[in-house]
Amino acid sequence: MSSVRELREKGTQAEVLLWGKLRAGRLEVKFRRQVDIGPFVVDFCCFSKKLIIELDGEFHKELDRKARDISRTKYLRGLGYGVIRFWNDEIVNDIEVVLERIRKSLTLSEY
Repeated sequence: MSSVRELREKGTQAEVLLWGKLRAGRLEVKFRRQVDIGPFVVDFCCFSKKLIIELDGEFHKELDRKARDISRTKYLRGLGYGVIRFWNDEIVNDIEVVLERIRKSLTLSEY
């Protein structure tokens, strides 16, 4: 298992791209990257809005990974967090649409 520090340093292209937008304050709330929440490390978290953003690559399409993702999301929602997921290619190919969806989730508290 990778440490949080290693995960931050070895981010995917999608993680680096989204982090650049979130870190720049484009959404007017503070996000943290690679955060420990319970037994999990989530990709991005806005604690003030209790919103978690997860980015998924190809290996998330595997059946056993899908089951783990469902269980993980259920656990995080049980703690009161909203969880939204994006495919890495969504981030890379259409970051503005992704940012708008995140903005709506923050405003409407719909996850």
